[in-house]
Amino acid sequence: MKRKNSFSWLGTVFMAFLAFTMLIPFLWMVSTSLMSEVEVYQFPPRLFPSDPQWSNYSNALTLLPFGRFFLNSIIVTSFAVLGQLFTCSMAAYAFARLRFRGRDSLFALFMSTMMVPSIVTLIPAYLIIAAFGWMNTFWALITPILTSVWGIFLLRQFFQTIPVAYEEAARLEGASDWTIYWRVILPLSKPALATLAVFAFMNTWKDFLWPLLVTSQNDMRTVEVGIAMFSSLQGTNWPFQMAAAVVVLLPILLLFLATQRYFIDGISLSGLKS
Repeated sequence: MKRKNSFSWLGTVFMAFLAFTMLIPFLWMVSTSLMSEVEVYQFPPRLFPSDPQWSNYSNALTLLPFGRFFLNSIIVTSFAVLGQLFTCSMAAYAFARLRFRGRDSLFALFMSTMMVPSIVTLIPAYLIIAAFGWMNTFWALITPILTSVWGIFLLRQFFQTIPVAYEEAARLEGASDWTIYWRVILPLSKPALATLAVFAFMNTWKDFLWPLLVTSQNDMRTVEVGIAMFSSLQGTNWPFQMAAAVVVLLPILLLFLATQRYFIDGISLSGLKS
């Protein structure tokens, strides 16, 4: 019994050590954001700033129009989250509950697209957006991310864990497929929907390459592109860049903390039934 407790204690210490190593880059980012530009390049490198420069945050956020960058990211992310919740849940309901010819084959075809690297579809998507004349518009930033194959898979797996008896009872009351989807399935799927919302928010908020390609004007840039602009503005100012990165990270951190319970439930329950 003592030997088992010793192994359990050692496992806990080891996992805590691994968790701490994951935090080191973030702690280093916060530390760098409070250093002076000279202090960053000192050798040996400092773990903590000798004189914290809190003004780095205000300077970094006013040197570039970060207010506009944040507004753009909020608009794009909001539409991405709402769009994926709506389109993915409807497709998932069809694949999980409706019966039609070729359903499983169509779902397998959808799933096969997950094996295609996103970089492969980048140029075709860019050419389509350019052909529509949507460059430097919200249409270019929002349209390609209104749905997600992974989101369809996640919600389908969760919908299949919901007892069919709920739907049968609703059908006895004369409910249509739309009513069952809207009033029965969705209210019972809050953990999975919250999980998809968190992932959609994170993936959209931290997306860099696509906004960089389809925008060339500052009034349409997003926060991730704004952070990268520090390198081209006046060389690489690491304190300013890290200060901006810390501020940009905060919405993701706060969202995860607020939805952590749903997030864990959605991940644990979505794979119970295939």
